[in-house]
Amino acid sequence: MSPFKLGLMLVITGMVWTGFIFDETEKSHDSAMLKQSGSFQLKAEFSGTGIGYYRLYMPEFSGEEIFVQILDVRENVIEEQIVQTKMSVGYFDFNENGGYAIRVTNVSEDPIGIQIEFGNTNSQKMFPSGIMILAGSIVLMVISYMKIKNYSIEQPEENIS
Repeated sequence: MSPFKLGLMLVITGMVWTGFIFDETEKSHDSAMLKQSGSFQLKAEFSGTGIGYYRLYMPEFSGEEIFVQILDVRENVIEEQIVQTKMSVGYFDFNENGGYAIRVTNVSEDPIGIQIEFGNTNSQKMFPSGIMILAGSIVLMVISYMKIKNYSIEQPEENIS
């Protein structure tokens, strides 16, 4: 097997492995229709320390704004953001066991339909697959460099009449 194919297989295997790990995470899903100044809250249980995420999707987006807050176990705001896009993904650190929540508030004048996904990324479990992707990428870069450095392009003569 050539080193190029080996590097490509390492990258693809690492990406699939990472995808499976992310797919197996515990997450909460919900949809809501938010009226003007209305809010919605979704909770999820986290344990240990790690990185949490949220994904917001507004199917009928037409320039509305929503205000997003991440609340820790004691209902303290650990992150907040105004979202003005059809889809938004955000990440936050957590370091306590318990229920974390996402609170979404409509700050625009029109009602908004929203889909929310909230959960843990399981980033600690992704370390071996990340190393595999890194190793495969380095192999691909080295092999590509070796092929390109010996490649020469023939230039036409300058004085063609």
